[in-house]
Amino acid sequence: MREMDKIKNYTDKEWEKLSALLSGEQNDDKDLLSRFMADDSHNTIKTWKELKEMNSQKEINVDRAWNNLYSRLRENGLVEERPVIGRSLAGRTWLRIAAVAVILLGFGTALIYLTDRDILSRNTIIATSENEKNLQVTLPDGSNIILNRDTRLSYRANFGKHGRNVTLSGEAFFDVTHDKNHPFTIDAGKANVKVLGTSFNVITNNPESEVEVYVKTGQVMVSSSTGSQNLVLDPGYVGKVNSKTSQKEVNKNQNYLSWNTGHLEYNGQTLDVVFRDLKRVYNMDIVADNPNILKMPWTAPIDNEPQETIIRLICANFNLSYTKDGNVYHLAEK
Repeated sequence: MREMDKIKNYTDKEWEKLSALLSGEQNDDKDLLSRFMADDSHNTIKTWKELKEMNSQKEINVDRAWNNLYSRLRENGLVEERPVIGRSLAGRTWLRIAAVAVILLGFGTALIYLTDRDILSRNTIIATSENEKNLQVTLPDGSNIILNRDTRLSYRANFGKHGRNVTLSGEAFFDVTHDKNHPFTIDAGKANVKVLGTSFNVITNNPESEVEVYVKTGQVMVSSSTGSQNLVLDPGYVGKVNSKTSQKEVNKNQNYLSWNTGHLEYNGQTLDVVFRDLKRVYNMDIVADNPNILKMPWTAPIDNEPQETIIRLICANFNLSYTKDGNVYHLAEK
């Protein structure tokens, strides 16, 4: 009963914050943590750390873990009916159950279940395939993200409550809702991107194996994952960062964001440039059998045309022929 009385000393809000403190999401309320430790007769923090280490070494049977926890809770009179467990658990109710389990039971399998399945910080993952682009994602704060092909975006279920953080692999365009008190950060692998509210494009691994950022509006800070390289980018600039170098320059490519719009403009660029753009925008692989073909200039716009139409326009303009081998177009002089 004394343990149950201790539970009542904490509000739902405090249980939620304690869960964030124990899971490492926050570290800014030492007074609450100290009070919790004074009430805790089970040395919970030490047990939590040990279980996280155990969790990294083996796969846990989630159903068995929950059944064990439920049985113990029922034996101790903490629940009367078996709750319905889905893929997503309601926040405060389950945070309290988690905290009760930790304080009262020191219950290993329950804690492993929580850390292994990330209930306290479950991830939402959105991904596109090789042939899928322009997938729009709206985050809980109202920020909009458009994903290019072969791109993966993830963020925690509590996004916005303890920060606005996402992880990106691939390429995406961000239009971030302004919030001066909560910066928006992107883990891009080799670099981190931080903004308050702006629109920009991120490539996590460009042809030079760098993180590349183009700013359309606002201001963006890009830092290497090691912290040794930092850039602040203004509108119209492209920045490239890896662990050893960083550089920025004014964007001169009018088709930089064409992967999103499908519209390409040219005023004399050579076909090697056009072919690179067509690969990025339309996923077209074009090979010229004669290198001189790549030096020919192109001046016509390309606006959301089918692949076959595009390749026929190019051939008609330069008196070329083409064959297709799998997904690759081969151009040759007639």
